[in-house]
Amino acid sequence: MVLTIVAILIGGRLVAQLGLNALNGAALRRHSGEPPLAVAAIMDGPTYVRSVAYTRAKLWLDSIEEAWAAAVLAGVIFSGALPGLDALFHQWAPRAAWSGACYLLGVGVLLSLPSLPFEWWGQFRLEAKFGFNQSTFRLWAVDKAKELVLMLGIGFPVLWGLLGLVRRAGGTWWLWGFGLLFGFQLLMMVLYPKFILPWFNKLTPLADGDLRTQLLALADRTGFRAQTIQVMDGSKRSAHSNAFFTGFGRFRRIVLYDTLVAQLTPGELAAVLAHEIGHYKRGHVPKMLAMAAALQLGGFALVAWLARGDWFNGAFGFPAGDLAPTFLLFGLLGGLVTFWFSPGFNLLSRRHEYEADAFARQAVGGAAPVVDALRKLAQKNLSNLTPHPLYSGFYYSHPTVVEREQALARAG
Repeated sequence: MVLTIVAILIGGRLVAQLGLNALNGAALRRHSGEPPLAVAAIMDGPTYVRSVAYTRAKLWLDSIEEAWAAAVLAGVIFSGALPGLDALFHQWAPRAAWSGACYLLGVGVLLSLPSLPFEWWGQFRLEAKFGFNQSTFRLWAVDKAKELVLMLGIGFPVLWGLLGLVRRAGGTWWLWGFGLLFGFQLLMMVLYPKFILPWFNKLTPLADGDLRTQLLALADRTGFRAQTIQVMDGSKRSAHSNAFFTGFGRFRRIVLYDTLVAQLTPGELAAVLAHEIGHYKRGHVPKMLAMAAALQLGGFALVAWLARGDWFNGAFGFPAGDLAPTFLLFGLLGGLVTFWFSPGFNLLSRRHEYEADAFARQAVGGAAPVVDALRKLAQKNLSNLTPHPLYSGFYYSHPTVVEREQALARAG
């Protein structure tokens, strides 16, 4: 019965994913001849044609990758390979915390391998075709090696500590386990931009000059005391541009891609910075942290409940009560369920984006700089401006530029 439900969930998600891709492709074809007026005001004709072609290429690759991922997941779940690997790893130290951690990491590494050809194709074929790829194969391979080192160097002690805690905390292990993992995630919010991100990218303070003066004045005016505004060399991998806010408290900082600094005017960059500050001033970070904590606590409680019964682990060929396989199965299968809740999560995220836009509009003295920045980013990134509503509901954490402009106009 359990395996039948899993098969239905795998097939159901794949059908939904391919159906959403088809709907989005149909929406592209519907507008490919002549874009809607609101879109024509954002992109010129040649840029719009390229954006449609870029979106179609990504949909094609996504459909193949999603079908392949479903096949791989079904294969590892129904083949009996996972219990076999479990027995192999636990030959070293039967049911020890460290061997359980090795098993989880080993399976994680193995399951990342089937997606590598798609990642390579996306970077060096699809992105290169549309002028976005700036990386080399050597840099891409070094990045993968660094990710593996981090996975082993950080993931192993965390998993070892978590599984070891289970043996000492008794029936309330899931509360302590949640505290351990969530506390670690909060720590990583501080450590990631300071120690891990610089391992992949060079971060430099924004150079002295009118731009830095203008942006720091904006930060002071809006009550945002950042340690620094940093510029990241994102151009060594991609021509795509972005900005993000990381950290909290006195560790908070705003990072601008060097491509963004090159593409936007000082006024437009001020609008982007004001948007990022808006996320902080509107309390989006603690709100998202609180929601993540609640979901994670619920996840730990669910894992504890699943591990207590013989029916769950046993259905997949694992020993009853062994938490390492329960964690693994929960991680592999959880996405089959949470996929259907994506529209709700994205709805909240889009609401935050609207609020940050409204804050930016007020901070820079009008909607024009915000709109200009959004339009230029859409042009440079070949954004899809006519997604099907169902597709955007499942996959878009940000509103489209058209939707954001309409919201700014209504606020005015």
